[in-house]
Amino acid sequence: NWSLHASATMAQAEFEKAAEEVKKLKTQPTDQEMLDIYSHSKQATVGDVNTDHRGMLDFKGKVKWDAWNSLKGMSKEDAMKEKYGMQ
Repeated sequence: NWSLHASATMAQAEFEKAAEEVKKLKTQPTDQEMLDIYSHSKQATVGDVNTDHRGMLDFKGKVKWDAWNSLKGMSKEDAMKEKYGMQ
């Protein structure tokens, strides 16, 4: 399964390059766009949420956790494809 591993490694490298490009945008993305970028990035690199739900007083953390958790079950590959157009 060398070709599968090589393909996944290339997709990961392409994803990381695309993620770096997002950081260089000339206009600031909206809060919703930032949540989409964050949640898909976490899903693509980590997979399903692996941390406890944030507390009620951690508003920013709770919103980010909820956005990531909304992608539960999505494969890492699909998260890369959906957000960054990776093939």
